Amino acid sequence: MNVYDADRMADVLRPLDYAVTDTADDADLVILNTCHIRERAAEKVYSELGRLSQIKEKRDPDADRMIVAVGGCVAQAEGKEIVRRAPYVDMVFGPQTYHRLPEMIAQAHRQSGVVLDTDFPAESKFDHLPEQSAPDGYSAFLTVQEGCDKFCAFCVVPYTRGAEFSRPTKQVMGEARRLVASGVKEITLLGQNVNNYHGSTECSTESVGEWSLGRLIGELSEIEGLTGIRYVTSYPADMNDDLINAHRDVDKLMPYLHLPAQSGSDRVLKAMNRRHTSKDYLDVVARLRDAQPNLAFSSDFIVGFPGESEKDFEATLSLVRTVGFVQAYSFKYSPRPGTPAAANELQVPEKVKSERLGRLQALLNEQQLAFNQGWVGKQMDVLLEQPGRHEGQLVGRSPYMQAVHVDAPIEMTGEVVTLAITGAHGNSLSAELLSAPPAQDQTEKRAMA
Repeated sequence: MNVYDADRMADVLRPLDYAVTDTADDADLVILNTCHIRERAAEKVYSELGRLSQIKEKRDPDADRMIVAVGGCVAQAEGKEIVRRAPYVDMVFGPQTYHRLPEMIAQAHRQSGVVLDTDFPAESKFDHLPEQSAPDGYSAFLTVQEGCDKFCAFCVVPYTRGAEFSRPTKQVMGEARRLVASGVKEITLLGQNVNNYHGSTECSTESVGEWSLGRLIGELSEIEGLTGIRYVTSYPADMNDDLINAHRDVDKLMPYLHLPAQSGSDRVLKAMNRRHTSKDYLDVVARLRDAQPNLAFSSDFIVGFPGESEKDFEATLSLVRTVGFVQAYSFKYSPRPGTPAAANELQVPEKVKSERLGRLQALLNEQQLAFNQGWVGKQMDVLLEQPGRHEGQLVGRSPYMQAVHVDAPIEMTGEVVTLAITGAHGNSLSAELLSAPPAQDQTEKRAMA
C-alpha cells in the first residue's frame, strides 16, 4: 500500500511540475513515506532524516531550499516526536492527507517551522486524487479498502490508517480500466482487510447497494486485456462465501492467497484479540481448498508475543505443518507504542524470541523450497515483466508469486507465456520458453506499453 500511495503522491505533484529523481542530492522535495508496523522500520526513518539533514545543510543558500517531508504511518503516529527529534523537517502528514500536498508545499514555502497535517479528514482522499499517470510496468497495485476496525492488540493500523473504508465501485472500476488501457496486465487489489471490502455501487442496472470483494473480482475479470487478479491482505474471520466461490469461478483470480494466521495457539490468538481460533483458520483453509484445489497459501506469523509459552509456540509449528505454506513473513514481536500488548508485563526475552523465530523460519523455508521443487518438470503460464540480471533474460512472477527467470527476447516483455520449469531455488524458479505469444503489430504493442 505504501508503494501505491507513493505513486499517487507523484500523481498529485506532477501538475506542480515535480518529477521523480533518482537521488536526494538534487531533489527540491524529499518525502519519506513511512511504515510503523515494527520498531525497526520506525527507527530507520530517523536515521534517514539525519542523512537528509546533511544534504540540506550543504545546499547553496541562494538556491531554492530543499523541502524535507515525512508522510505515512510514522508521521501519523509520531508527528510531534518527529518535529522534536528532527526540527529541520518541513512537512509531516499522515496517509490520509497526501491529496493536500500542493497546499502543504505552498504553506512550507511561506512560513518557517513545520507544516503538520495528521488529522483524519472528513472527506476521502480518493475523491480528490487526480487520475493515475501511466504505470511503470505490466502489473499494478490498486487500493480498494483502507483502515481497520479489528484492533488487534499488537497492531497500530487502526490508529494510523483509521477506520475501515471501502472505495465506491465506480472509482475502483474506473481506475482499473485506466490501468489496463495503459498496458497493465495484472492488478493486485489492496486493503488492510481487503476481503471485508463492501464498496457502494449505483448504476443503471441496479439500485444503490454494495459489492463484496468476490463480486468486485468477478466484475474486474470482465475487463478485456486484464489477465490476472490478486488481492492482499485478508483477515481470516472475514473470508465469506462470495470470495471463496470467486476462487472457484474466476479463472483470472490467481490461485494464491495471503492469509495471516499470526499464531497457532488459541490462547495467544485470544490475547492478540484476533477473532478466530486455530480451528477456524483451518476450516477456512479447507473450504478454500475444496473450492480451488490448486490454491496455495502464504501467511504472517508473530513469534514471542507477550505471554507466549513453548507450548503456544509448538501450536504454531503444528499449524504450519498442517497447512503447508508456500511463503510466509515471520517476525519477532515488536512492541508498538500505544497498543495494548506493549503494556503487557509478560514480555518474552529477546533470546527466546530469536531462537523460536529461527525454528519457525527453518520449517517455513523447508516448505517453500519443497513447493518450488515440486514444479520442476511441470508447466505454468507466467507474465514476463522485466529484464533479468543476465543478458537475454526476462523475469516474471508465477501465479504463486515466485520469481521466474527465463531466456527470452526482450520483445516478450509484457506477455503471458507458457514456461517449462527446469530448476527450483529458495525464492525463485528457472524455466525454458515453451510457447510464444501470437504475432502482434509492434505499433499496437508500443501503444500499450
